[in-house]
Amino acid sequence: MTIVNVNVGLLGHVDSGKTSLAKALSSIKSTACFDKHPQSQERGITIDLGFSSFSLGLVESFCEQGIEGDVQVTLVDCPGHASLIRKIIGGAQIIDFMLLVIDVNKGIQTQTAECLVIAELLNKNLLIVLNKIDLLSDEKRVPMIEKVEKKIRSGLKGTRYHLAPMVAISANPKNADSPEGIVELIDALKKMITVPKRELEKPMVLAVDHCFSIKGKGTILTGTVIQGRLSVNSTVEIPHLKISKKVKSIQMFKKDVPTASAGDRVGVGVTHFDSKLLETGVASEPGYFGMTYAVIVDVRKVMYFKFKISSGSKYHISVGHDTVIGKVTLFKAIGNERLDEFSLDKHYEYVEELVSPAQDGDQLESTMALLELEQEIPTVEGDLFIASKLDVDINKPCCRIAFHGHILKRTVDKNYADTFLPKLSIYKWKEKEGLIDRVVNNREIIVTSLFKKETQMHPFLNLRVRLTTGENGVIKSTFGAGGKVKVELDTDLNEETKQRFTKKTRQNDSAPKEIVKVQLKFKKYLYNSNKTVKQ
Repeated sequence: MTIVNVNVGLLGHVDSGKTSLAKALSSIKSTACFDKHPQSQERGITIDLGFSSFSLGLVESFCEQGIEGDVQVTLVDCPGHASLIRKIIGGAQIIDFMLLVIDVNKGIQTQTAECLVIAELLNKNLLIVLNKIDLLSDEKRVPMIEKVEKKIRSGLKGTRYHLAPMVAISANPKNADSPEGIVELIDALKKMITVPKRELEKPMVLAVDHCFSIKGKGTILTGTVIQGRLSVNSTVEIPHLKISKKVKSIQMFKKDVPTASAGDRVGVGVTHFDSKLLETGVASEPGYFGMTYAVIVDVRKVMYFKFKISSGSKYHISVGHDTVIGKVTLFKAIGNERLDEFSLDKHYEYVEELVSPAQDGDQLESTMALLELEQEIPTVEGDLFIASKLDVDINKPCCRIAFHGHILKRTVDKNYADTFLPKLSIYKWKEKEGLIDRVVNNREIIVTSLFKKETQMHPFLNLRVRLTTGENGVIKSTFGAGGKVKVELDTDLNEETKQRFTKKTRQNDSAPKEIVKVQLKFKKYLYNSNKTVKQ
Protein backbone atom coordinates (compact mmCIF):
# COMPACT_ATOMS: atom_id res chain seq x y z
CA MET A 1 0.00 0.00 0.00
CA THR A 2 1.25 3.48 -0.87
CA ILE A 3 2.17 5.66 2.11
CA VAL A 4 2.28 9.43 1.58
CA ASN A 5 4.28 11.43 4.10
CA VAL A 6 3.20 14.95 5.06
CA ASN A 7 5.42 17.06 7.31
CA VAL A 8 3.38 19.04 9.85
CA GLY A 9 5.11 21.68 11.93
CA LEU A 10 4.22 22.41 15.55
CA LEU A 11 4.97 26.07 16.22
CA GLY A 12 4.15 28.46 19.04
CA HIS A 13 5.44 30.39 22.04
CA VAL A 14 7.55 28.62 24.64
CA ASP A 15 5.55 26.44 27.03
CA SER A 16 2.41 26.46 24.89
CA GLY A 17 2.37 22.64 24.94
CA LYS A 18 3.75 21.71 21.53
CA THR A 19 5.76 18.73 22.73
CA SER A 20 2.84 17.46 24.84
CA LEU A 21 0.65 17.65 21.74
CA ALA A 22 3.25 15.74 19.70
CA LYS A 23 3.26 12.99 22.33
CA ALA A 24 -0.53 12.88 22.38
CA LEU A 25 -0.71 12.53 18.60
CA SER A 26 2.20 10.20 17.95
CA SER A 27 2.29 6.46 17.86
CA ILE A 28 5.81 6.02 16.42
CA LYS A 29 8.90 7.69 17.84
CA SER A 30 11.83 8.42 15.59
CA THR A 31 15.50 8.47 16.58
CA ALA A 32 15.31 12.23 17.06
CA CYS A 33 11.97 12.40 18.83
CA PHE A 34 10.85 14.27 21.91
CA ASP A 35 13.82 16.33 23.01
CA LYS A 36 16.78 13.97 22.93
CA HIS A 37 18.98 16.90 24.00
CA PRO A 38 19.75 16.63 27.78
CA GLN A 39 19.08 20.34 28.36
CA SER A 40 15.54 19.86 27.06
CA GLN A 41 14.84 17.45 29.90
CA GLU A 42 16.40 19.74 32.49
CA ARG A 43 14.70 22.95 31.34
CA GLY A 44 11.37 21.48 30.26
CA ILE A 45 11.42 23.17 26.86
CA THR A 46 12.28 22.06 23.33
CA ILE A 47 15.71 23.37 22.32
CA ASP A 48 16.03 21.39 19.10
CA LEU A 49 13.78 20.06 16.37
CA GLY A 50 11.88 16.98 17.51
CA PHE A 51 10.27 14.44 15.19
CA SER A 52 7.55 11.84 15.60
CA SER A 53 4.75 10.45 13.46
CA PHE A 54 1.25 9.05 13.30
CA SER A 55 -1.10 7.83 10.58
CA LEU A 56 -4.23 9.64 9.39
CA GLY A 57 -5.31 6.59 7.39
CA LEU A 58 -7.18 7.33 4.18
CA VAL A 59 -7.81 11.04 3.54
CA GLU A 60 -10.68 11.94 1.23
CA SER A 61 -8.96 14.82 -0.56
CA PHE A 62 -5.97 12.55 -1.31
CA CYS A 63 -8.24 9.77 -2.63
CA GLU A 64 -9.91 12.27 -4.95
CA GLN A 65 -6.49 12.80 -6.55
CA GLY A 66 -5.90 9.08 -6.98
CA ILE A 67 -3.80 8.61 -3.83
CA GLU A 68 -5.55 5.80 -1.96
CA GLY A 69 -2.85 4.92 0.56
CA ASP A 70 -2.39 5.91 4.17
CA VAL A 71 -1.34 9.47 4.89
CA GLN A 72 1.48 9.50 7.44
CA VAL A 73 2.04 12.72 9.36
CA THR A 74 5.56 13.50 10.47
CA LEU A 75 5.39 16.05 13.27
CA VAL A 76 8.17 18.63 13.37
CA ASP A 77 8.26 20.04 16.90
CA CYS A 78 9.94 23.47 16.64
CA PRO A 79 11.39 25.17 19.73
CA GLY A 80 9.33 28.06 21.04
CA HIS A 81 11.97 29.91 23.04
CA ALA A 82 12.88 33.32 21.63
CA SER A 83 16.63 32.63 21.52
CA LEU A 84 16.06 29.54 19.35
CA ILE A 85 14.30 31.17 16.40
CA ARG A 86 17.12 29.88 14.15
CA LYS A 87 15.79 26.38 14.74
CA ILE A 88 12.24 27.50 13.98
CA ILE A 89 13.28 29.05 10.66
CA GLY A 90 15.29 25.96 9.71
CA GLY A 91 12.46 23.63 10.66
CA ALA A 92 9.74 25.69 9.00
CA GLN A 93 11.34 25.29 5.59
CA ILE A 94 10.90 21.50 5.57
CA ILE A 95 7.21 21.40 6.51
CA ASP A 96 4.07 21.25 4.40
CA PHE A 97 1.43 22.32 6.94
CA MET A 98 1.47 24.12 10.28
CA LEU A 99 -0.24 23.66 13.62
CA LEU A 100 0.08 26.90 15.59
CA VAL A 101 -0.25 26.03 19.28
CA ILE A 102 -1.54 28.82 21.54
CA ASP A 103 -1.97 28.68 25.32
CA VAL A 104 -5.65 29.58 25.65
CA ASN A 105 -4.89 31.29 28.96
CA LYS A 106 -2.29 33.64 27.40
CA GLY A 107 -3.38 34.18 23.80
CA ILE A 108 -0.98 35.47 21.13
CA GLN A 109 2.50 36.09 22.55
CA THR A 110 5.71 37.40 20.99
CA GLN A 111 6.97 34.14 19.51
CA THR A 112 3.42 33.21 18.48
CA ALA A 113 3.42 36.29 16.27
CA GLU A 114 6.86 35.46 14.84
CA CYS A 115 5.67 31.94 13.98
CA LEU A 116 2.71 33.49 12.16
CA VAL A 117 5.09 35.67 10.17
CA ILE A 118 7.19 32.65 9.18
CA ALA A 119 4.07 30.69 8.20
CA GLU A 120 2.78 33.55 6.08
CA LEU A 121 6.01 34.27 4.22
CA LEU A 122 6.43 30.53 3.54
CA ASN A 123 2.85 30.45 2.24
CA LYS A 124 1.86 27.53 4.49
CA ASN A 125 -1.67 26.51 5.46
CA LEU A 126 -2.41 26.75 9.15
CA LEU A 127 -4.64 25.22 11.82
CA ILE A 128 -4.76 27.04 15.16
CA VAL A 129 -4.76 24.85 18.29
CA LEU A 130 -5.97 26.41 21.55
CA ASN A 131 -4.28 24.30 24.21
CA LYS A 132 -4.60 23.91 28.00
CA ILE A 133 -8.37 24.31 28.19
CA ASP A 134 -8.27 22.01 31.24
CA LEU A 135 -7.01 25.02 33.22
CA LEU A 136 -10.33 26.81 32.62
CA SER A 137 -13.15 26.16 35.06
CA ASP A 138 -16.18 24.30 33.70
CA GLU A 139 -18.49 27.31 33.93
CA LYS A 140 -16.00 29.69 32.29
CA ARG A 141 -14.60 27.37 29.64
CA VAL A 142 -16.97 28.04 26.73
CA PRO A 143 -17.22 31.84 27.12
CA MET A 144 -13.45 32.08 27.68
CA ILE A 145 -12.65 30.05 24.55
CA GLU A 146 -15.05 32.23 22.53
CA LYS A 147 -13.42 35.39 23.94
CA VAL A 148 -9.92 34.16 23.07
CA GLU A 149 -11.00 33.11 19.56
CA LYS A 150 -12.47 36.57 18.96
CA LYS A 151 -9.28 38.25 20.17
CA ILE A 152 -7.12 36.04 17.97
CA ARG A 153 -9.31 36.78 14.94
CA SER A 154 -8.81 40.48 15.60
CA GLY A 155 -5.03 39.97 15.83
CA LEU A 156 -5.00 38.05 12.54
CA LYS A 157 -6.93 40.72 10.67
CA GLY A 158 -5.03 41.66 7.53
CA THR A 159 -3.23 38.31 7.30
CA ARG A 160 -4.09 35.27 5.20
CA TYR A 161 -5.03 33.47 8.43
CA HIS A 162 -7.94 35.66 9.55
CA LEU A 163 -10.32 32.76 8.83
CA ALA A 164 -8.02 29.91 9.90
CA PRO A 165 -9.91 27.12 11.72
CA MET A 166 -9.40 26.77 15.49
CA VAL A 167 -9.63 23.68 17.67
CA ALA A 168 -9.66 23.73 21.49
CA ILE A 169 -7.77 20.89 23.23
CA SER A 170 -5.94 19.83 26.34
CA ALA A 171 -2.86 17.89 25.26
CA ASN A 172 -1.65 17.07 28.77
CA PRO A 173 -4.53 17.55 31.24
CA LYS A 174 -3.65 17.51 34.92
CA ASN A 175 -6.92 16.02 36.13
CA ALA A 176 -7.83 13.56 33.36
CA ASP A 177 -6.65 10.19 32.15
CA SER A 178 -6.27 11.16 28.50
CA PRO A 179 -5.90 14.23 26.26
CA GLU A 180 -9.03 16.11 25.32
CA GLY A 181 -10.01 17.31 21.84
CA ILE A 182 -7.42 15.21 19.96
CA VAL A 183 -10.08 13.40 17.88
CA GLU A 184 -11.55 16.77 16.84
CA LEU A 185 -8.06 18.03 16.00
CA ILE A 186 -7.32 15.02 13.79
CA ASP A 187 -10.67 15.44 12.03
CA ALA A 188 -9.90 19.11 11.35
CA LEU A 189 -6.43 18.19 10.11
CA LYS A 190 -7.85 15.58 7.70
CA LYS A 191 -10.23 18.20 6.25
CA MET A 192 -7.51 20.82 5.75
CA ILE A 193 -4.46 18.81 4.73
CA THR A 194 -3.67 18.69 1.00
CA VAL A 195 -1.40 16.65 -1.22
CA PRO A 196 2.04 18.27 -0.88
CA LYS A 197 3.92 19.33 -3.97
CA ARG A 198 7.08 17.27 -4.40
CA GLU A 199 9.93 18.15 -6.76
CA LEU A 200 11.16 14.67 -7.55
CA GLU A 201 13.13 15.47 -10.69
CA LYS A 202 15.44 18.02 -9.09
CA PRO A 203 18.85 17.07 -7.67
CA MET A 204 18.58 15.41 -4.25
CA VAL A 205 18.78 17.64 -1.18
CA LEU A 206 18.56 16.32 2.39
CA ALA A 207 18.01 18.83 5.21
CA VAL A 208 20.06 17.32 8.05
CA ASP A 209 18.80 18.12 11.55
CA HIS A 210 20.81 15.60 13.62
CA CYS A 211 24.04 13.65 13.18
CA PHE A 212 25.19 10.89 15.54
CA SER A 213 27.02 7.56 15.68
CA ILE A 214 25.55 4.15 16.49
CA LYS A 215 27.98 1.49 17.61
CA GLY A 216 28.30 -1.20 14.96
CA LYS A 217 26.33 0.83 12.36
CA GLY A 218 28.44 3.92 11.82
CA THR A 219 27.27 7.52 11.40
CA ILE A 220 23.62 8.40 10.85
CA LEU A 221 22.32 11.60 9.27
CA THR A 222 18.66 12.17 10.11
CA GLY A 223 16.63 14.67 8.17
CA THR A 224 14.02 15.36 5.52
CA VAL A 225 14.48 14.92 1.79
CA ILE A 226 13.65 18.37 0.43
CA GLN A 227 13.74 17.47 -3.25
CA GLY A 228 14.78 14.66 -5.58
CA ARG A 229 15.40 10.99 -4.73
CA LEU A 230 17.94 9.24 -2.51
CA SER A 231 19.04 5.61 -2.82
CA VAL A 232 21.37 3.13 -1.14
CA ASN A 233 24.88 3.07 -2.70
CA SER A 234 24.50 6.60 -4.06
CA THR A 235 26.99 9.33 -3.12
CA VAL A 236 26.06 12.44 -1.16
CA GLU A 237 28.09 15.58 -0.64
CA ILE A 238 28.23 17.55 2.61
CA PRO A 239 29.05 21.00 1.23
CA HIS A 240 29.84 22.54 4.65
CA LEU A 241 32.77 20.13 4.94
CA LYS A 242 33.54 19.81 1.22
CA ILE A 243 33.46 16.00 1.43
CA SER A 244 31.42 13.24 -0.24
CA LYS A 245 30.26 9.99 1.37
CA LYS A 246 28.59 6.79 0.17
CA VAL A 247 25.09 5.94 1.42
CA LYS A 248 25.12 2.44 2.90
CA SER A 249 21.60 2.37 4.42
CA ILE A 250 18.31 4.30 4.56
CA GLN A 251 15.66 3.96 7.24
CA MET A 252 12.19 5.46 7.48
CA PHE A 253 10.94 5.21 11.07
CA LYS A 254 13.12 2.20 11.88
CA LYS A 255 12.30 0.31 8.67
CA ASP A 256 15.05 -0.29 6.09
CA VAL A 257 14.17 1.01 2.63
CA PRO A 258 16.20 1.06 -0.62
CA THR A 259 15.11 4.55 -1.68
CA ALA A 260 13.54 7.74 -0.34
CA SER A 261 11.90 10.67 -2.11
CA ALA A 262 11.14 14.34 -1.53
CA GLY A 263 9.08 14.79 1.64
CA ASP A 264 10.32 11.62 3.36
CA ARG A 265 11.75 11.69 6.87
CA VAL A 266 14.83 9.43 6.87
CA GLY A 267 17.87 8.21 8.72
CA VAL A 268 20.83 7.83 6.34
CA GLY A 269 23.86 5.69 7.20
CA VAL A 270 27.11 6.90 5.64
CA THR A 271 30.59 5.42 5.60
CA HIS A 272 33.74 6.66 7.36
CA PHE A 273 32.38 9.93 8.73
CA ASP A 274 32.95 11.51 12.16
CA SER A 275 29.55 12.59 13.50
CA LYS A 276 31.17 15.35 15.57
CA LEU A 277 31.93 17.27 12.37
CA LEU A 278 28.27 18.06 11.60
CA GLU A 279 25.29 19.05 13.73
CA THR A 280 22.80 20.49 11.24
CA GLY A 281 23.09 21.40 7.58
CA VAL A 282 22.49 19.83 4.19
CA ALA A 283 23.63 16.84 2.17
CA SER A 284 23.06 16.78 -1.56
CA GLU A 285 24.00 15.37 -4.92
CA PRO A 286 27.68 16.19 -5.47
CA GLY A 287 28.25 19.65 -6.95
CA TYR A 288 24.69 20.93 -6.45
CA PHE A 289 25.45 23.53 -3.78
CA GLY A 290 28.13 26.17 -3.84
CA MET A 291 29.64 27.65 -0.69
CA THR A 292 28.47 31.22 -1.03
CA TYR A 293 30.07 34.46 0.17
CA ALA A 294 27.62 37.06 -1.17
CA VAL A 295 24.19 37.02 -2.82
CA ILE A 296 21.84 39.27 -4.73
CA VAL A 297 18.27 38.88 -3.43
CA ASP A 298 14.80 40.31 -3.88
CA VAL A 299 13.49 41.97 -0.74
CA ARG A 300 10.08 41.88 0.97
CA LYS A 301 9.74 43.78 4.23
CA VAL A 302 7.78 42.16 7.07
CA MET A 303 4.99 44.58 7.99
CA TYR A 304 5.29 43.78 11.71
CA PHE A 305 8.98 44.73 11.88
CA LYS A 306 9.01 48.20 13.42
CA PHE A 307 12.66 49.15 13.07
CA LYS A 308 14.40 50.95 10.21
CA ILE A 309 16.01 48.79 7.52
CA SER A 310 18.85 50.69 5.90
CA SER A 311 21.86 50.06 3.70
CA GLY A 312 25.03 49.30 5.63
CA SER A 313 23.20 47.60 8.50
CA LYS A 314 23.72 43.96 9.49
CA TYR A 315 21.17 41.17 9.96
CA HIS A 316 21.04 37.49 10.77
CA ILE A 317 20.55 35.81 7.37
CA SER A 318 18.95 32.36 7.51
CA VAL A 319 19.03 29.93 4.59
CA GLY A 320 17.85 26.45 5.54
CA HIS A 321 19.50 25.45 8.83
CA ASP A 322 22.29 28.04 8.41
CA THR A 323 22.17 31.46 10.04
CA VAL A 324 25.03 33.93 9.51
CA ILE A 325 25.59 37.67 9.80
CA GLY A 326 25.21 39.62 6.55
CA LYS A 327 25.69 43.28 5.60
CA VAL A 328 22.88 44.77 3.51
CA THR A 329 23.18 47.12 0.54
CA LEU A 330 19.75 48.02 -0.88
CA PHE A 331 19.08 49.02 -4.48
CA LYS A 332 16.15 49.15 -6.86
CA ALA A 333 15.39 48.47 -10.48
CA ILE A 334 14.69 51.35 -12.83
CA GLY A 335 11.22 51.52 -14.36
CA ASN A 336 8.89 48.55 -14.18
CA GLU A 337 11.40 45.70 -14.15
CA ARG A 338 10.36 42.58 -12.24
CA LEU A 339 12.09 41.43 -9.07
CA ASP A 340 13.35 38.23 -10.64
CA GLU A 341 15.03 39.96 -13.58
CA PHE A 342 18.34 40.93 -12.02
CA SER A 343 21.18 41.17 -14.54
CA LEU A 344 24.79 42.24 -14.29
CA ASP A 345 24.24 44.08 -17.58
CA LYS A 346 21.68 46.48 -16.05
CA HIS A 347 22.11 49.56 -13.88
CA TYR A 348 20.41 49.93 -10.49
CA GLU A 349 19.83 52.82 -8.10
CA TYR A 350 21.11 52.69 -4.52
CA VAL A 351 18.41 52.81 -1.82
CA GLU A 352 19.21 54.26 1.60
CA GLU A 353 16.21 52.86 3.46
CA LEU A 354 13.58 50.20 2.75
CA VAL A 355 10.07 51.59 2.90
CA SER A 356 7.15 49.68 4.36
CA PRO A 357 4.45 48.24 2.07
CA ALA A 358 1.89 50.73 3.38
CA GLN A 359 4.03 53.71 2.43
CA ASP A 360 5.19 52.98 -1.10
CA GLY A 361 4.27 49.63 -2.59
CA ASP A 362 5.74 50.48 -5.99
CA GLN A 363 9.23 51.08 -4.64
CA LEU A 364 9.10 48.00 -2.47
CA GLU A 365 8.18 45.82 -5.44
CA SER A 366 11.46 46.69 -7.17
CA THR A 367 13.81 46.62 -4.17
CA MET A 368 16.73 44.19 -4.16
CA ALA A 369 19.79 43.84 -1.97
CA LEU A 370 23.37 42.71 -1.93
CA LEU A 371 24.00 40.57 1.15
CA GLU A 372 27.67 40.19 2.06
CA LEU A 373 28.00 37.19 4.40
CA GLU A 374 30.52 36.96 7.22
CA GLN A 375 30.65 33.16 6.83
CA GLU A 376 30.24 31.03 3.75
CA ILE A 377 27.04 28.95 3.49
CA PRO A 378 25.74 26.50 0.86
CA THR A 379 23.10 27.97 -1.45
CA VAL A 380 21.57 27.68 -4.89
CA GLU A 381 19.84 30.40 -6.84
CA GLY A 382 16.15 30.46 -5.94
CA ASP A 383 16.72 29.58 -2.27
CA LEU A 384 14.50 31.31 0.28
CA PHE A 385 16.25 33.53 2.84
CA ILE A 386 14.93 35.19 5.99
CA ALA A 387 16.62 38.23 7.58
CA SER A 388 16.17 38.82 11.31
CA LYS A 389 17.45 41.03 14.11
CA LEU A 390 18.10 38.31 16.66
CA ASP A 391 20.16 40.63 18.87
CA VAL A 392 17.04 42.60 19.81
CA ASP A 393 16.11 42.15 23.48
CA ILE A 394 14.06 38.93 23.58
CA ASN A 395 11.95 40.34 26.41
CA LYS A 396 10.63 43.13 24.22
CA PRO A 397 7.24 42.42 22.61
CA CYS A 398 8.38 43.03 19.03
CA CYS A 399 8.83 41.04 15.83
CA ARG A 400 12.49 40.36 15.03
CA ILE A 401 11.94 39.05 11.50
CA ALA A 402 12.77 41.99 9.23
CA PHE A 403 12.56 40.95 5.57
CA HIS A 404 12.73 37.94 3.29
CA GLY A 405 12.98 36.94 -0.36
CA HIS A 406 14.85 34.65 -2.72
CA ILE A 407 18.42 34.41 -3.97
CA LEU A 408 18.64 35.79 -7.52
CA LYS A 409 22.40 35.50 -7.97
CA ARG A 410 25.27 34.25 -5.83
CA THR A 411 29.04 34.29 -5.86
CA VAL A 412 31.17 31.38 -4.63
CA ASP A 413 34.40 33.35 -5.00
CA LYS A 414 36.08 34.17 -1.69
CA ASN A 415 37.65 37.21 -3.39
CA TYR A 416 34.26 38.48 -4.56
CA ALA A 417 35.09 42.07 -3.53
CA ASP A 418 37.67 42.15 -6.34
CA THR A 419 35.98 39.87 -8.88
CA PHE A 420 32.20 40.16 -8.42
CA LEU A 421 31.42 43.55 -6.89
CA PRO A 422 33.05 45.60 -9.70
CA LYS A 423 30.54 43.98 -12.08
CA LEU A 424 27.61 45.41 -10.12
CA SER A 425 26.32 48.65 -11.64
CA ILE A 426 24.76 50.22 -8.54
CA TYR A 427 24.89 53.99 -8.33
CA LYS A 428 24.06 56.79 -5.93
CA TRP A 429 22.72 60.13 -7.08
CA LYS A 430 25.11 62.89 -6.00
CA GLU A 431 24.65 66.65 -6.15
CA LYS A 432 27.16 69.48 -6.07
CA GLU A 433 26.52 73.20 -6.04
CA GLY A 434 28.81 76.06 -7.03
CA LEU A 435 28.67 79.80 -7.77
CA ILE A 436 29.27 81.93 -10.83
CA ASP A 437 32.64 83.50 -10.24
CA ARG A 438 32.93 85.42 -13.52
CA VAL A 439 30.99 85.98 -16.72
CA VAL A 440 33.44 85.63 -19.63
CA ASN A 441 30.85 86.28 -22.33
CA ASN A 442 27.20 85.50 -23.09
CA ARG A 443 28.00 81.79 -23.63
CA GLU A 444 30.80 81.22 -21.15
CA ILE A 445 31.13 81.47 -17.37
CA ILE A 446 33.71 80.57 -14.70
CA VAL A 447 32.31 78.57 -11.78
CA THR A 448 33.84 78.32 -8.31
CA SER A 449 33.12 76.14 -5.23
CA LEU A 450 31.72 73.31 -7.36
CA PHE A 451 34.81 71.17 -6.69
CA LYS A 452 37.54 71.04 -4.10
CA LYS A 453 41.08 72.02 -4.98
CA GLU A 454 42.28 68.38 -4.78
CA THR A 455 39.41 66.88 -6.83
CA GLN A 456 40.43 64.80 -9.84
CA MET A 457 38.56 66.70 -12.53
CA HIS A 458 38.81 64.36 -15.52
CA PRO A 459 35.68 62.25 -14.67
CA PHE A 460 33.55 65.42 -14.52
CA LEU A 461 34.48 66.97 -17.86
CA ASN A 462 31.57 67.15 -20.33
CA LEU A 463 28.96 66.65 -17.58
CA ARG A 464 25.94 68.93 -17.76
CA VAL A 465 25.06 71.61 -15.20
CA ARG A 466 22.06 73.84 -14.59
CA LEU A 467 21.94 77.44 -13.35
CA THR A 468 19.31 78.39 -10.77
CA THR A 469 18.12 80.99 -13.27
CA GLY A 470 17.28 78.26 -15.80
CA GLU A 471 20.21 78.10 -18.23
CA ASN A 472 21.97 74.79 -18.98
CA GLY A 473 25.55 74.12 -19.90
CA VAL A 474 28.53 71.73 -20.05
CA ILE A 475 31.74 71.63 -18.02
CA LYS A 476 34.42 72.11 -20.69
CA SER A 477 37.68 72.46 -18.77
CA THR A 478 39.40 73.38 -15.54
CA PHE A 479 40.31 77.01 -14.84
CA GLY A 480 43.41 77.64 -12.78
CA ALA A 481 44.51 75.44 -9.87
CA GLY A 482 41.82 76.23 -7.30
CA GLY A 483 39.08 73.84 -8.41
CA LYS A 484 37.37 76.35 -10.71
CA VAL A 485 35.89 75.20 -14.03
CA LYS A 486 34.85 76.78 -17.31
CA VAL A 487 31.22 76.13 -18.32
CA GLU A 488 29.94 76.53 -21.88
CA LEU A 489 26.23 77.40 -22.02
CA ASP A 490 23.73 76.04 -24.54
CA THR A 491 22.18 79.50 -24.99
CA ASP A 492 23.06 83.10 -24.20
CA LEU A 493 22.78 84.18 -20.59
CA ASN A 494 19.37 85.69 -20.13
CA GLU A 495 19.10 89.33 -19.17
CA GLU A 496 17.88 88.57 -15.66
CA THR A 497 21.02 86.55 -14.91
CA LYS A 498 23.35 89.26 -16.23
CA GLN A 499 21.51 92.03 -14.38
CA ARG A 500 21.50 90.21 -11.05
CA PHE A 501 25.18 89.39 -11.36
CA THR A 502 26.40 92.82 -12.53
CA LYS A 503 24.15 94.77 -10.10
CA LYS A 504 25.63 92.97 -7.13
CA THR A 505 29.14 93.41 -8.51
CA ARG A 506 28.65 97.20 -9.02
CA GLN A 507 27.32 97.67 -5.51
CA ASN A 508 30.19 95.93 -3.78
CA ASP A 509 33.06 94.33 -5.66
CA SER A 510 34.18 92.46 -2.54
CA ALA A 511 30.75 90.94 -1.84
CA PRO A 512 30.34 87.17 -2.36
CA LYS A 513 29.02 86.44 -5.82
CA GLU A 514 26.15 84.21 -4.64
CA ILE A 515 23.51 85.62 -6.92
CA VAL A 516 23.42 82.68 -9.34
CA LYS A 517 24.16 79.09 -8.30
CA VAL A 518 25.36 76.30 -10.59
CA GLN A 519 24.03 72.79 -9.88
CA LEU A 520 25.59 69.48 -10.93
CA LYS A 521 23.75 66.15 -10.52
CA PHE A 522 25.47 62.87 -11.41
CA LYS A 523 25.62 59.13 -10.71
CA LYS A 524 28.47 57.72 -8.67
CA TYR A 525 28.92 53.95 -8.92
CA LEU A 526 29.55 52.19 -5.60
CA TYR A 527 31.90 49.47 -6.79
CA ASN A 528 33.57 51.13 -9.77
CA SER A 529 37.32 51.23 -9.13
CA ASN A 530 38.12 53.76 -11.90
CA LYS A 531 35.81 56.39 -10.34
CA THR A 532 33.67 56.81 -13.47
CA VAL A 533 30.71 59.15 -13.04
CA LYS A 534 27.68 59.38 -15.33
CA GLN A 535 24.48 61.36 -15.67
